[in-house]
Amino acid sequence: MSASRPMAASATPRTGDAVAVAFSGGLDSTALLHATARAAVGARVVALHVHHGLQPQADDWAAHCERVAREFGAGFACTRLSGAPTRGDSIEAWAREGRHRALHDMAIAAGADLLLLAQHRQDQAETFLLQAMRGAGTAGLAGMPRAQWRNGLCWARPWLDQPRDLIRAYAEQHALSWIEDPSNADPRYARNRLRQTLWPAFPAAEAGLAQAARWAQQAGALAAEVAAEDLARLSTPERLDLVALAELSPARASNALRAWLAPHTAAPTSLVERLLTEWRPGATLSWPAPGGALHAYRGGLFWAAESLQPPPPAALDLQRPGLHPQPGWGGAWLVEPATPGIASGRLAGLTQRARCGAEQFQRAPAAVPRGLKKACQEAGLPPWRRGGPLLFDAADRLIAVAGLGMDARAFANQDEPQLSLRWLEDSALPQSEGEGGTAA
Repeated sequence: MSASRPMAASATPRTGDAVAVAFSGGLDSTALLHATARAAVGARVVALHVHHGLQPQADDWAAHCERVAREFGAGFACTRLSGAPTRGDSIEAWAREGRHRALHDMAIAAGADLLLLAQHRQDQAETFLLQAMRGAGTAGLAGMPRAQWRNGLCWARPWLDQPRDLIRAYAEQHALSWIEDPSNADPRYARNRLRQTLWPAFPAAEAGLAQAARWAQQAGALAAEVAAEDLARLSTPERLDLVALAELSPARASNALRAWLAPHTAAPTSLVERLLTEWRPGATLSWPAPGGALHAYRGGLFWAAESLQPPPPAALDLQRPGLHPQPGWGGAWLVEPATPGIASGRLAGLTQRARCGAEQFQRAPAAVPRGLKKACQEAGLPPWRRGGPLLFDAADRLIAVAGLGMDARAFANQDEPQLSLRWLEDSALPQSEGEGGTAA
């Protein structure tokens, strides 16, 4: 059977949409652009080229890509990366990050929400091996997804299951011309060394390794489903129940812990292992992590982002019901009509500041005012969340404390219009907005 039919069919875009194709000018992307342009029905195809500035021929390559794109009836856009890798940085990583950013921006500017990439089965097999040699887990071994939405753009690899021999056959059948990048033979790059040694020695390994990546994708999807079920029982966005986590099997506990950590930090394997082995019931422990720290406190695990100096005192008007974000503090005040509450007039001229140390807080009308440290301890407020913000009225009387709630001495009389104040951490806002959320 002709190579033309399966290749063109696999590159068919959605009818009526603008479709972008990442176009380096090499064999694979030239064939993909050609097949996409032929298969497009009522769709505008745009070739996107990234000029890395790393090769002396880069200007000629950009001109070649524009000429070929026009020959195929496609539009063309090109971005030249600025800057250069800093000392000690990986050239591959710098180029990859810059290329991804440029492709996204060009696709959006062209009005496309679909970006086609020409990676194929051999690329997937190589990715699997490289990740395995780095000790990657299932997410790394899964390699490249066939399609993934990121920031309003679908990155799709329609030829991920196609062997490269079929792509070459398609290009030769249509007498296509392409660029040969000399850096693809440079043994300094790990992927090139793999190509030069693996495929000549094991020509049949490509299909098996690509299949292994597909199995890893399924295993990763299953692990994510199990983690979602476990975290629905064991966690909130702010707290992971370590006591319940310890009752799971080691593999399941590790899976749930990694899933809970993912929105907060890129936790290395060593940190996950330490968390699972060092914590004991009743222990209060802390572990540094990229971007912040993890704290075990009263049977729960908490994430605290890297703390900066608290903002200076600031005036605040909370008379209007709704959510009032306080970016410098990592949270927001939620103002709602409720009883008990504070007279709305007192909320106009507030001062928000950090804890000083001499404040006292009264949790209920019949309670005795206590020092703020003691009140935080009694409420089970973790030490890293005791710094504020605090709210004071125009007479410098304490109104509310983030994490503790409203001071009972500020409650309005029952016949007065009143509003309640609650503090919501940033991590709780998506789940709490409009639902009341976590009480302050």
